[in-house]
Amino acid sequence: MARTLDTAIAKLESLPAEEQDRVARWLLDELHDEELWANQFVTSQEALSKLAAEARAENAAGKTTELDPDNL
Repeated sequence: MARTLDTAIAKLESLPAEEQDRVARWLLDELHDEELWANQFVTSQEALSKLAAEARAENAAGKTTELDPDNL
């Protein structure tokens, strides 16, 4: 286990049980969300590639304009 994780777990162990449970639920939710995001990213590669190809084609055809952050 990573040293930082060991330190965090040691600090968590000093908390009341309810607080430990709250932090554990939060961490598990975060890990679950990260897993969902990673899965969505992996399964969207074909659609993202198609959108990127369309954007490159529009740019090559002169149908795009430079982004001006001052005019957003």
